Amino acid sequence: MKRLTEFVLILLAVFVASCSRKTEVASPDGSIHLSFRLTEEGAPQYAVARDGETVIDWSALGLQCVGQDLTRNFALQGADDRFVHDTWETVWGEEREISDTHNELVVHLKHTSGMEMDIAFRVFNDGFAFRYNFSEQELKKLTITDEMSEYRFTADHQAWSIPWRTEYYEGLWTKAPLSAKSDTLCSPVTIELQDGGYAFVHEAALRDYPAQNLYYKDGALRTYLTPWLDEHAQPMDVKAYKTVPFPTPWRMVILTRTLPEMVASRIMLNLNPPCRIEDTSWIKPMKFIGIWWGMHIQTMTWEAGPKHGATTANMERYLRFAKQHGIDAVLAEGWNLGWEDWKHFDFTTPYPDWDMDYLSRLADSLGVQIVGHNETGGNAADYENNLDSIYRYHAAHGIHAIKTGYVSPIVRTIDGLQFNKGQSGVRHYRKVIETAAKYHICIDNHEPVMPTGWQRTWPNLMTQEGVRGQEWNAWSVDGGNPCEHVTVLPFTRIMTGPVDYTPGVFHFENPVIPTTRVHSTLMNQLGLFVCFYSPLQMACDLPEHYMEHADAFRFIEQVPCDWERSLLVDGKIGDYCIFARQGRGTDDWYIGGITDEQAREAVVPLSMLEPERTYALTLYRDGDNADWQNRPYDYRIEHLTATCNDTLRIRMAPGGGFAITVIPE
Repeated sequence: MKRLTEFVLILLAVFVASCSRKTEVASPDGSIHLSFRLTEEGAPQYAVARDGETVIDWSALGLQCVGQDLTRNFALQGADDRFVHDTWETVWGEEREISDTHNELVVHLKHTSGMEMDIAFRVFNDGFAFRYNFSEQELKKLTITDEMSEYRFTADHQAWSIPWRTEYYEGLWTKAPLSAKSDTLCSPVTIELQDGGYAFVHEAALRDYPAQNLYYKDGALRTYLTPWLDEHAQPMDVKAYKTVPFPTPWRMVILTRTLPEMVASRIMLNLNPPCRIEDTSWIKPMKFIGIWWGMHIQTMTWEAGPKHGATTANMERYLRFAKQHGIDAVLAEGWNLGWEDWKHFDFTTPYPDWDMDYLSRLADSLGVQIVGHNETGGNAADYENNLDSIYRYHAAHGIHAIKTGYVSPIVRTIDGLQFNKGQSGVRHYRKVIETAAKYHICIDNHEPVMPTGWQRTWPNLMTQEGVRGQEWNAWSVDGGNPCEHVTVLPFTRIMTGPVDYTPGVFHFENPVIPTTRVHSTLMNQLGLFVCFYSPLQMACDLPEHYMEHADAFRFIEQVPCDWERSLLVDGKIGDYCIFARQGRGTDDWYIGGITDEQAREAVVPLSMLEPERTYALTLYRDGDNADWQNRPYDYRIEHLTATCNDTLRIRMAPGGGFAITVIPE
């Protein structure tokens, strides 16, 4: 009996040791260490250190569900780990190849109720991520009321954010200490660490789940899931209805020492599943112009009438301009019935002054595509119920890119009035993307849910809005986007994915609202084409305005929107940024810089160029007396030669910038 007891104790000791030995995981280079533990109450927690210094102290994990408190009373059943080193090629992107190198730890937990829950941790050299996973088990349904994931940073760092209820995410990002952020914040949040490093808190692989929001309380950045709304459009306690098995989205934090390292991180894309479209040859990055800016400056209207913009004659003019100047496509808004009252948009019936058959034949003969436009007015349910017929109509007319819109603070989904970034809205957007893929249609999604890397799995989701964009410079009562705004976006919103900001305004006078205007020089507008990434990139101004400065428009004609390599040369959030990008499949480079209201000297080392080669540079820069308020059209175009050993010094005017083409001789 004594021997049996000793044997049982030994087995128990071995079992306990096996369950607890793998509760730490490090990045492949050993710089980041993540630790996991269960408290005495069986509550799961994690902590993160970088180079031996704690960055995130012990932070809570778990979910609150109806009838299930999955935040405590767990026992550790075991753990698995693995090393992943992979490289995959993008269909389009800021670089051709992306490396996925990480260590993974999966802890297997069992609740006193019998519920089993795994937590997977992945640690990369530039950050970490975690998610909850529920495997097949007896309980088949979970109603989630709260997620307890938190990030307990060890200092009160400065953070850039917008409030979570900012309509369509179209807000100005502001900087303040975490403790001073009294609002619930939209994800992502960009953090300037006190040691000079950076953190970027967001999520990845958002599928059939509400979008993450964040709030600061008791020293921790905590998760607030977007709630369902009841029949009176009031928030409910319920955040998600889930069928077991399922994984939650990944919670991710980029942790880097420098800003260029943060911008170069591809953790979010690596956390998404591989591409599910077998043949992607029809997905083509492209630049486009469009019948759009005229509506915002009120020289045209969306609805039919004396100033109707989307007429056959006007579209023909735009198509021929695009052909002449090497622009790939033309967008037309307001071509279809419904704009007169916004009660019901008909996406297969044009206004009488729009000849779809003629225009589609003309576009095909010119080799220029038409970008369709489907504004739902927030009636996502009506749109979803007719997706097949809508996309069949567009594909039949050779239209393989559509800009969608959901202009309504709360959209009407098939589940009633809901937040667009609630679970029902997230389901709708995915249905749109997957249905569009069947008809070889690419999507430019406006009023979206914040991007989380869907484009890796569904690369026909090419770009999204979700930003206070260029149109605010036409009609915003606050005068337009301040100069600082565009120097914040590359480190906040654009970190989540491509952005349809619509750069390229060349005419700054605004007779309709004289106190509102674009806060930039013309060269700043050129710099945006390099600093702001989008594989569907719109040059938004009118053709006649581009011809006022045809020599500067030459850069827009030349600059691609698909890249072999990209890098942040230099930058400071809210002050300035300088990007360099190599055209995909070429040896050509394009460099762009933008600044806020302060004039600056940009220092641009050309070390990214190949040794022993000479390059011809065309530099588009602000003139010596340029500034955004009084002399936005003062610019110079210079032709230079350079090698990888050279460094350029370029003056950026207040609200100014520059753009450079770098072509091997």
